Amino acid sequence: MMAGVLLAGTVACGSSASGPDASEIADVHTSTASMSAPSLPPAPIGDERGAVLSREPFAGITGEIEDTGATVTKVTYRSTSGVTNSGTEVVGTVFTPEGQAPEGGWPVVTVGHGTTGVTDECAPSSSPTLLGTADVVGQLLERGYVVAVSDYEGLGTEGPHPYLEPTTAAYNLIDAVRAARQIVPAASTRWAALGVSQGGQASWSAAEHADDYGEGLEFVGSANLSPAADLAGIADGNVAEAMTLPQKMFLPYLLEGLQLLHPEMDPTDYLRGALAENPDTALSCVGAMLTEKWNVATQMRPDDTVPRTPADALQMRKWLEGIALPQSKAAGPQLVVVGSEDNLIFPEWTEHAVEKACANGDVIAFRTRTGEGHADARAIPGAVQWVADRFAGVPPENTCQEGGS
Repeated sequence: MMAGVLLAGTVACGSSASGPDASEIADVHTSTASMSAPSLPPAPIGDERGAVLSREPFAGITGEIEDTGATVTKVTYRSTSGVTNSGTEVVGTVFTPEGQAPEGGWPVVTVGHGTTGVTDECAPSSSPTLLGTADVVGQLLERGYVVAVSDYEGLGTEGPHPYLEPTTAAYNLIDAVRAARQIVPAASTRWAALGVSQGGQASWSAAEHADDYGEGLEFVGSANLSPAADLAGIADGNVAEAMTLPQKMFLPYLLEGLQLLHPEMDPTDYLRGALAENPDTALSCVGAMLTEKWNVATQMRPDDTVPRTPADALQMRKWLEGIALPQSKAAGPQLVVVGSEDNLIFPEWTEHAVEKACANGDVIAFRTRTGEGHADARAIPGAVQWVADRFAGVPPENTCQEGGS
């Protein structure tokens, strides 16, 4: 699809491991927070969440969005870290449709972008095409929605990007709705999420936090395309030794995110060879460096991505289970879409996550698109229609009642 979605294609594998233990997740977050908490700002509360700190016109947006007549605004807004429970500043982009708002206000869709990278130049708001998210935004604008695209914490702002830490991503997406409503007074309190790959994990997690963190807003549903819901299987020897090229390109990002949560981790226990020897290339996301990353990844040997010891493999699986979804019951209906030929996030990993969510009592429409790969653009129109049906009050499909996924 586009640069961001292609890289999101590196978002990995999750197997049929059991779900994360809530106490383990809490322990991880608490220990990380206590390590650095004295210098951290307090988390925003009430109207402070999503408060816009700065705004400016977005210059040079791609023609497919410009042609819609939308007003495009780059914003910095307040949010919350899911790791330290401290206050953060996040950059995003708000799109206002052309014309007059309908009665009740424009509905808002918060978009979770696919993997772009983990460094500041990987922020979608730095690119006229939003690094691959413009197509999604354009289709939503054509439906008459206000659209908010969060860069996510740490992309284009101070501090590291907590890659694939789901709670932070959920908070960022929900606060982007609040920021959009400040930019667009005619926006409704009704909102939906739509995410792809990394963003599919973010939109799914936003559905789980919509009632508590999203207080004061009306959540209608979440569409999650090729979501990075459960990647624990990437630690398994048979997968690690036979990684696809997209998985090899994704692995450095995954390790970067895990090391933020677990500073004691030694990345060389999980990655060696050409990518490990070229860290700048391994974490690159744009231009010639991205091409070089692809070339370097093709030079890797099968054992370069195998955990060094069985104990290392078990530890990595435990860490990945700690960020796997579901983590709680969702606050509204969800669409989950996978491609049958996805060679980054294998379909069976997502199917297993859906089975667990169904067991939680979630309402899910699970769809497998035959012959399509990871984050395939052909899935977007159907997801946009699913969102439109939620705003229209159409009863949601629930494949959980049809015997699971």
